[in-house]
Amino acid sequence: MKKVKEKLHLLGELVAFEHTIFSASFILIAMIVSSNAVYNSGFFGFQTLILCAFALTTARNFAMAFNRFCDRDIDSNNERTKNRPSVDGRLGIGTLIVFCICNALGFILVSYFINDLAFKLSIPFLIILGFYSFMKRFSYLAHLVLGVSLGLAPLAGDIAVSGAIHIWTLFLSCGVLFWVAGFDILYSLQDIEHDKANNLYSIPSHFGVENSLHIARLFHIFAVFFWALFLRYSTTYYIAILGLIIAALMLFYEHRIVRKDFKNIPKAFFTTNGYLGFVFLFFIILDSFMGI
Repeated sequence: MKKVKEKLHLLGELVAFEHTIFSASFILIAMIVSSNAVYNSGFFGFQTLILCAFALTTARNFAMAFNRFCDRDIDSNNERTKNRPSVDGRLGIGTLIVFCICNALGFILVSYFINDLAFKLSIPFLIILGFYSFMKRFSYLAHLVLGVSLGLAPLAGDIAVSGAIHIWTLFLSCGVLFWVAGFDILYSLQDIEHDKANNLYSIPSHFGVENSLHIARLFHIFAVFFWALFLRYSTTYYIAILGLIIAALMLFYEHRIVRKDFKNIPKAFFTTNGYLGFVFLFFIILDSFMGI
């Protein structure tokens, strides 16, 4: 039993389970807004909630584990990542492969029980999630592919509730895309010298520090713009705009502390972005009650 607990702990460390918050908040936003649009109620039912929780967990576990599996050679040469369980021998290759396969199959199975569209898109979604793991080897657009991967979460939420994809969901997903790509660029500033030395592609290693800061800022402006379009074309009310304003201020704060000192990057990445999604979600929930 002790070995099982240790293995589960290592797998949790491998996929950084706590980082699920980045996509969890936005899948819930999409589900609430979709439920309001289709059923005139912000609550979509416990069954859909549980199925989506399993789908989100298995999809993210697959994406993270597959990325760690593919990046073993890269991570072993990076001081920041060389102690990951996929690199230091605590988790073997066989365990990584089995974990990836089980979560991929789990995601497909759960998608089958959600609805037909979710099931049809389950494999394409997994392909997109897996594709990110190869991008840094040949293109500095990897940040945008990561954004696309997390941007699938709102689409999945709308599909789960309504069985369709609405225009406002596309705007919400585009906002997530640029939000994630922006903060991933900032996070990659930590590895700029490592990426250059190992011929890896990233916006910081290709364009330099100052240009990368400008690009990340531009991406976050795009994120706020698309989230504004999401509010404009969805069933939300005025209170949701306050959530967008606070999210924009949080992004401004993130850029300010990163520019001040790169030692603040972990704080900006994990804390600011972790709270941002749930702040936005909180105001969407308030907005939903206002519309009842």
